[in-house]
Amino acid sequence: MRPLWLCWALWVLPLAGPGAALTEEQILGSLLQQLHLSEVPILDKADMDKMVTPAHVRAQYVALLQRSHGAHSRGKRFSQRFREVAGRFLVSEASTYLLVFGMEQRLPPHSELVQAVLRLFQEPVPKAVLRKQERLSPHSARARVTVEWLHVRADGSNRTSLIDSRLVSLHDSGWKTFDVTEAVNFWQQLSRPQQPLLLQVSVQREHLGPLASSAHKLVRFASQRPWGTGPAEPQLELHTLDLRDYGAQGNCDTEVPVMEGTRCCRQEMYIDLQGMKWAENWVLEPPGFLAYECVGTCQQPPEPQTFRWPFLGPRQCIASETTSLPMIVSIKEGGQARPQVVSLPNMRVQKCSCAWDGALVPRKLEP
Repeated sequence: MRPLWLCWALWVLPLAGPGAALTEEQILGSLLQQLHLSEVPILDKADMDKMVTPAHVRAQYVALLQRSHGAHSRGKRFSQRFREVAGRFLVSEASTYLLVFGMEQRLPPHSELVQAVLRLFQEPVPKAVLRKQERLSPHSARARVTVEWLHVRADGSNRTSLIDSRLVSLHDSGWKTFDVTEAVNFWQQLSRPQQPLLLQVSVQREHLGPLASSAHKLVRFASQRPWGTGPAEPQLELHTLDLRDYGAQGNCDTEVPVMEGTRCCRQEMYIDLQGMKWAENWVLEPPGFLAYECVGTCQQPPEPQTFRWPFLGPRQCIASETTSLPMIVSIKEGGQARPQVVSLPNMRVQKCSCAWDGALVPRKLEP
């Protein structure tokens, strides 16, 4: 099975840890990086006193400030809730299957999707046919099964996204599983609950070329088990966590001090830029800002999930949404100081969430 980290991107905050407070060193480091400087510039206070911020610079700063309140950067995974959705073969050809899953009301409200698993029943190849394949090497007696998410756009055009891929043997039969979490995540981003989830499954030869084996044509997936032993419709298993128990609570209660058992929440934290020595004569706006921080703890599922996600640690309180911080700074060009607007990414926490330590973040659906 293709490793999940190949299709998901890690999201990195400039924080010391998942829920750690922003530090002076991190602000300074981000500012130097944005301005492509190696050290804090030396600026004369007399020059600062004479400097006037032009209207267009202030307008740019205000526009970035307003935009930062509406544009969030998202971060963000086993399962105490489980649902199974039966699908159907809309199209079934020799090597391609189109699966349709009705998803309306399948994902509970206030829940976090942890994993979605596609289960397909591989038909056994008749023994007489297998005997003809015995001369094939073990590598040639395999086929590659690929699962793609099919997105039908509003204009009628289609696009596919690779979700999972694995090798199967001709000598195997029974249920095969594929991780399609990313496909369900893409479907969720469409915000169309009545639209079904479409998965395209293709069976391809492992090796290309004129001498490659055609054994892949013998790999078939059934909607009925052989000899009438029961149904074998494609199944979609949805594993979720109820965020009312395993999520964050929003903003911290200002009337109650944060204790060891406080549920994950966002706490106010003011950063005083005027009190930082390096910011003198350099940072003109703002004098300070509310950065917030994520504090508290997250409830852990009663059963460990390392059997499927061995790299995951316990659920932690992290900053899952952040915004940038616009600044007006003074820079020196041609011996004269002038104001310049700069935006530091991921400086202010907008939302705190509970997530497993080391978890990967789903890709954003592209237009």
